Amino acid sequence: MYKNYLKVAIRHLWKNKSVSAINIIGLATGLAVCVLIVLFVFDEIQYDAYNTNADRIYRLDADISFNGTRFNSATSPKPLAPKLTKDYPQIEQMVRLSFQNDILVRKGNQAIQEHHAVFADSTFFKVFTAPMLAGDPLTALTEPHSIVINETIARRYFNSTDVVGKTLYLNNTENCRITGVIKDFPRQSHFNFSFIRPFSDAFAWGDDDWATNSTHSYILAKPGVTQAGVQSCVDVVVNTMVAKQLEAMMHTTAREMKTKGDLYRYHVTPLRDIHLRSDKLFEFESNGNINYVYIFSVTAIFILMIACINFMNLSTARSAGRAKEIGIRKVAGSTRGNLVIQFLVESVLMSYFSLTLALLMASLLLPVFNQIAGKQMQLSTLFATGLLPALIGLAFVVGCVAGSYPAFYLSSFRPILVLKDNRGNQRLRPSKGRGTKPLRWSVATGFKSSWLRSSLVVLQFSISIILIVGTLIIYSQLDYIRSRKTGFNREQVLVIHNTENLGQRIKAFREELLKLPGVENAAISGDMPTAGSGVIGSRGWFPNAVFDVKKVLILTSIDIDEHYIPTLDMQLLKGRNFSAGYGADSSGIILNETAAKMLGIKDALGARLYRPDGPNKTAEFHIIGIVGDFNYSSMHEKIGPLVMCWANNPGNIAVRFNAKETASLISHIGNEWASLAAGLPFSYTFMDSDFNDMYFAEQRTGKLFVTFAVFAIFIACLGLFGLITYAAEQRTREIGIRKVLGAGVSQIVAMLSKEYLGLVSIAMLTGFPVAWWAMQRWLESFAYRIQIHWWIFMVAGLTTLVIAVITVGLQAVKAAVANPATSLKTE
Repeated sequence: MYKNYLKVAIRHLWKNKSVSAINIIGLATGLAVCVLIVLFVFDEIQYDAYNTNADRIYRLDADISFNGTRFNSATSPKPLAPKLTKDYPQIEQMVRLSFQNDILVRKGNQAIQEHHAVFADSTFFKVFTAPMLAGDPLTALTEPHSIVINETIARRYFNSTDVVGKTLYLNNTENCRITGVIKDFPRQSHFNFSFIRPFSDAFAWGDDDWATNSTHSYILAKPGVTQAGVQSCVDVVVNTMVAKQLEAMMHTTAREMKTKGDLYRYHVTPLRDIHLRSDKLFEFESNGNINYVYIFSVTAIFILMIACINFMNLSTARSAGRAKEIGIRKVAGSTRGNLVIQFLVESVLMSYFSLTLALLMASLLLPVFNQIAGKQMQLSTLFATGLLPALIGLAFVVGCVAGSYPAFYLSSFRPILVLKDNRGNQRLRPSKGRGTKPLRWSVATGFKSSWLRSSLVVLQFSISIILIVGTLIIYSQLDYIRSRKTGFNREQVLVIHNTENLGQRIKAFREELLKLPGVENAAISGDMPTAGSGVIGSRGWFPNAVFDVKKVLILTSIDIDEHYIPTLDMQLLKGRNFSAGYGADSSGIILNETAAKMLGIKDALGARLYRPDGPNKTAEFHIIGIVGDFNYSSMHEKIGPLVMCWANNPGNIAVRFNAKETASLISHIGNEWASLAAGLPFSYTFMDSDFNDMYFAEQRTGKLFVTFAVFAIFIACLGLFGLITYAAEQRTREIGIRKVLGAGVSQIVAMLSKEYLGLVSIAMLTGFPVAWWAMQRWLESFAYRIQIHWWIFMVAGLTTLVIAVITVGLQAVKAAVANPATSLKTE
């Protein structure tokens, strides 16, 4: 019996090739987009899942608030994790990490700048899963001046992984003995280290310092211990050890702080939550965002809904044409159940054809999608996980859901009424007992009067409009970010990196740069405003030499030279800039507007601020200038209080230039570097590019939204095209009669089009409020954002309407210009 169902289904699909093709392509496109989004979401939620004990690993994060200023950091005090492991049996193990800046590795006469280096406790391999190809994980990080490298580094420098006992010469200062080689960390990790050195090589101080957040600390809880149980252990230590030192330093208690609304707390963040739910200072990598996972998941559902709506619409539209088939089948003995199964088999079969085509389309689109999303996803992930069976199940459900209405609706027709409908104008309705109410029904009127079909068309175009509005608002916000005044000029600024490698020669290098034609100024500082959120640190400052927590100010602090402000074209509002001619400027500071207002002093120039300088000691600073507010971090955050100190910070050199031949200037700068840097690598970026990179996630979201919106409109229009085509076919004789009676092409086009264009107009009214609410929520993540203007909705609505007009109009014109003599022959 099922073989017969399958045979009939294939014959019917082949007989109606055009409609079947539209149905399959539309559903396949929706499924293909769904597959791509599923791969993206799966990639995001699988971060750090490779760790064997991932569900038991937690990071200790700082959450500190004083006098309305807040400090959230992915770091904690050096002694916190060891104390927890020693005193609490709930904690099985701990490891502390300290990020190291880029390092120089000598290979023959060549010095290579390497990234991703870290200092770690010897317990690193007891907490994290890092399979070792060579060496002993228990002893690999116990010796001073040793190093563990990953497989890529081993092959790059030695063409082998059997390198234990060999040495690497680092930073032109020390030899490190290789004690282990590990596999490369999976790409789905919130850190990606190539070099791991013993934690003892980082710094020996701070074992009793509970007030400085200097390390990334991770703890491994014992099996069965919950996050709440781990947090309670941390709270006890903080309320004893940390609170005791704070009381000695700042003359306050935890109770007094809590009464004031302040806090000094460390909370545990599950390892699996770091990538999607953490965006703190000093993160190892730029993390993702759980909101984008939700957005794309909902988008996948929306697009799949559009495809299913098309499927259902075309299936119900074709239902009238099969009325006689159903009548004959019923007269021949088919039961309603047989007919339901027949239609569901056809629907599911078409769904599986669509899934096969969708997988092919997804494999072709995946390279482009990876490029847009910044991923390295592979379609094989579907086969290596439980995703493929889930997709097969999804295709089955989609087939059943999409085919359910026509299956149950068609199978309910009364055969006597169906078979009397020799001209498509007799009464026809589903049987409900013996009595039937008169209902004027025909192929044409039945097609036009389906409220369900109309509702589904409205729904799919509403979704399309929501995606278009979302795309326009995302791009408007990104354009606002690019054009908004940031308080500094990032245009025509070259940032030369790793200039600390020059040592004492850095000032001489700067002087040589100023001699080059086109170079206007240059500043030395490791703290660039385009470095991104979470890179620049904060410090506590006091208005007097006494540590009084009631008056402490948490200020973001950067170290600059006297050329920083003019090079970045910042506005000095009051006072003066740093100057080498003032010997006292080493104790001078410059505040931004926000910090000056926070002090509450009418004229802040000359006022004193104090910074902790060791146990119960302070260093005095005097304010020499006020600079205009500038965005030193992402626009997701409001500009906070900032203090600029005159100090040696040689990490970068920012070079402002005005040259027509940028490539030639860079070449000259490279030559100057080579003459002073003795083979050190020359690395640079442009500040405007660095600024754009800060908003990579938003740019990626915008591109993906455009892609999804295009697919959504394509699928919706494909369905609309199918509906208007079928409508024209069913009304062929009516169109012929109207033309014979004098109707023009424009009148016939209007007759066929007005219903659908009206539905698109209704879709605008339903889609606009949802789009406004969703994008308003998204914009709330930006401290500086656009207002949602009316013209965005007008553009989205007109775009959708124009596309619908073209889609409907082309087919309507084709039907309207047909020869009426041919049309009237249709029976």
